Amino acid sequence: FIYGTFGPRVMSLKGGFAGMFRLDYDEKLFKRNYKNPVLVACTDGVGSKVQLAAQTKKFDTVGIDLVAMNVNDMLVQGAEPLFFLDYLAVHKLEPKIIAELVKGVAAGCKLADCALVGGETAEMPDTYRAGDFDMAGFAVGVVERKKIVTGNKIRKGDCILGLGSNGLHSNGYTLARNICFKKAGLKMTDTPEELDGAVLGDVLLEPTR
Repeated sequence: FIYGTFGPRVMSLKGGFAGMFRLDYDEKLFKRNYKNPVLVACTDGVGSKVQLAAQTKKFDTVGIDLVAMNVNDMLVQGAEPLFFLDYLAVHKLEPKIIAELVKGVAAGCKLADCALVGGETAEMPDTYRAGDFDMAGFAVGVVERKKIVTGNKIRKGDCILGLGSNGLHSNGYTLARNICFKKAGLKMTDTPEELDGAVLGDVLLEPTR
């Protein structure tokens, strides 16, 4: 599923420790004919949402969150995502779990139309308890210099468009866990009336758009 994210600009290097991405693609530079391209880079994680994934043993969605948290940061500046790298830190290497996590990252890259060119998995039993893990990502994109979105063109009277959210995304989960589990005494398998019968765990693990 990793190779499924590759486009014609990704260069394969067997045995290499770094991903390679070609910038001089024949027809047009990237998807648009950039004249003065600016590279945009960002890094982010998923936060304490990984604890819910570990608790429910559902590992195939937080990778989507990881990509979205990074890519969304560059989209708001008008950038087009190019490629992504991930970092997984675990107590113990468990191939099935690692595969599910990376599968989610690859799915997120496909949704964002960027290539997963590399990553690192670290086994650190002295740092993480059994069952615990963390993940971080790094994304690089490109934007035409004259089209960088800075917000300095906002004027009084401009129309504001709101986009409906599909959930909490990956922010505020420490507070959400405190409210749901400590104050309300709910369980991940509960179906609160306020959620119209939906399972709490499914709602909390809904991937970031």
